[in-house]
Amino acid sequence: MANAAQLIEKLKLEPHQEGGYFRRIFQADHRPRINTKDGERFSMTSIHYMLTADQPIGNFHKNKSDIMHVFNGGEALTYYLIHPDGKLETKALGNNVFNNQEIQFVCKGGTWKATELQLKENAQYDYGLLTEVVAPGFDYADSELANAQQLEKLFPQHKELIRRLSFS
Repeated sequence: MANAAQLIEKLKLEPHQEGGYFRRIFQADHRPRINTKDGERFSMTSIHYMLTADQPIGNFHKNKSDIMHVFNGGEALTYYLIHPDGKLETKALGNNVFNNQEIQFVCKGGTWKATELQLKENAQYDYGLLTEVVAPGFDYADSELANAQQLEKLFPQHKELIRRLSFS
C-alpha cells in the first residue's frame, strides 16, 4: 500500500497554490480551442489533485469553469461549497456510497469551494486522491483564491468556516 510521499513521487505531483499537490494530466490540445469572453481555452483539461496529512486543506477559491471531481483513492474528502446566493453545501467525496459519500460530483463555475481531507486516528491512508476534469479547460486567469476578509463580507454567516479554510 502506497503512502502520500510515494504517490507524490510516482505521479510527479507538485505543490498547488490552493494547498495540496497536483499535476496536469490532460489538455485537449488535439481539438479546436473554445473562445470565451476571457480568451481562448482548451475544451477540457484534467489534473490529479491530492491532499495529505501535511497538506490537508484546499483553501477557498473559485473557478469560472465547471469542474467534475472524481475520487481515486485514499481517505474521504469534504467539500464546502458556497454558492453565489450564499447557500452552503457540503459534499463528501469518497468510495463509501453507503455512508453518503459520492464517487464524483460537479461544482459549477462561480461557486466558492474549499476541501478538507478527513483523517481519522486509525486512518488507513495519509492522503485523498482525486481527478478534476475542467470544462472549458483550466486557466489560472479564470481562478481566484479567496481573500478571507472579503469573502467574510460577502458571506458573514460562514465566517468561521471561511477563516478556517482560507489563507488570509
